[in-house]
Amino acid sequence: MREYIKKMIQIAIFANFALAICLTNPVHGQPTTESIVLAGGCFWGMESVFDHTKGVIEAVAGYAGGQSDSANYNMVSGGDTGHAESVKVTFDPRKVSLPQLLDIYFTVAHNPTELNYQGPDHGKQYRSTVFYATPEQQKAAQAKIAELTARHLFAKPIVTTLEPLQGFYPAEDYHQHYAEKHPLNPYILINDAPKLAKLKSTYHTFYKE
Repeated sequence: MREYIKKMIQIAIFANFALAICLTNPVHGQPTTESIVLAGGCFWGMESVFDHTKGVIEAVAGYAGGQSDSANYNMVSGGDTGHAESVKVTFDPRKVSLPQLLDIYFTVAHNPTELNYQGPDHGKQYRSTVFYATPEQQKAAQAKIAELTARHLFAKPIVTTLEPLQGFYPAEDYHQHYAEKHPLNPYILINDAPKLAKLKSTYHTFYKE
C-alpha cells in the first residue's frame, strides 16, 4: 500500500511539473499577438507595407503622440496638436519578430533620416517615431537604431525619436487601407508603390500578396 501511495505521489508530482513546463513553453506561454505603433510620414504607405508583411495580423492607420485625448485628420493635419500620422501594427511574434518588423520599418516603410517630413509631406505630424508600449519595445528600437547606425546603412544620421505610447486613435474609415483601395492614385504610385516593390525584393520571405 505504501509503495502504491508513493508511486501515485510521484505521478502527481511529474504531472504538475509537466503542466508547468507546458504553461511556460514559448509556444504556449508567450502571447500570440503583440502591437507596436510606428510613425513615418503619411500613414497610407506605412500601412500598406505592413499589410503585405507576413506575420502581421492587422495594420491600422491612426494618430499617436499628441496631448489631447482624441484625434482626427482635421486636428492633426495642421501639425499643431503634437500627433503624428501612425500605424498600429499587430503581429504574431512567432512568425515575425519585433526586430524583423523594425528592420522593415527603418529600411522600407520610410526614410528615418528625414526630420519632421517624409518626401512631399512636411510637418511634425509626419515625423519618424517609434511609440513604445513596453520597456522591451523601447530597448528593441534603441538596439535597432544602434545596429543600423553601426552598419552605416544611411548617408545621414537616423533622426527617429522614441516616445512612450500615450494613446492611439484610429483614423477615419476612408484612410484605412487607402493604398489598396486606390492603387492608381498618383500619390500612391509615386510614393508608396516603390515601397512594396522594395519589400518584395529585399524581404521576399516576409512578403505576402
